[in-house]
Amino acid sequence: MDLLDHLRRMARNNLWSNDRLYRAVLQLEPGEFEAERTSFFPSIKATLNHILAVDQLYLDFLEQGGVGAAAHDDFVPFDEPSALFAAQVAADRRLIAFCDRLSADDLDRRVITDRREDGKIPERIGDLLAHLFIHDIHHRGQVHAMLSGTSVKPPQLDEFFLDYDLKLRKAEVKRLDLGDQAKATS
Repeated sequence: MDLLDHLRRMARNNLWSNDRLYRAVLQLEPGEFEAERTSFFPSIKATLNHILAVDQLYLDFLEQGGVGAAAHDDFVPFDEPSALFAAQVAADRRLIAFCDRLSADDLDRRVITDRREDGKIPERIGDLLAHLFIHDIHHRGQVHAMLSGTSVKPPQLDEFFLDYDLKLRKAEVKRLDLGDQAKATS
């Protein structure tokens, strides 16, 4: 597996992990989604909105959409988890499509990131993708931990890449139409 293949699989893992996490969140009792909790952000709602806001910012950078920092700064948080889930799925699908269009040479290509307070900074596409995946995993882990204090059991989020785990994700991979890219290679 090369780096480009890995990044494409990470994009699919993002969709799969978010799907599992949101399916748990949608089972929360009234008030648990927005309840104050101990974490970097004060609630499951705030953390999931942050993940989406940053995803939209980085997608704008990567796609050179021209919105820049406003993609994050003007983000309107979602109050309802089902609407937030739908918006996250759309962002995850955009990320998969973006990664699928990349060539290996694109990973070193620089795109402009508008950091408003720090100006426009050229960054490598490969570095932006790596950062985005780490960011999402970091904050999904916080939501996962917060779920431990709710009526819903946190879902398993690390059964995506190994052949050993294929039986545990096969139906989801099919339902999400993740195809062969989601399967671990021998």
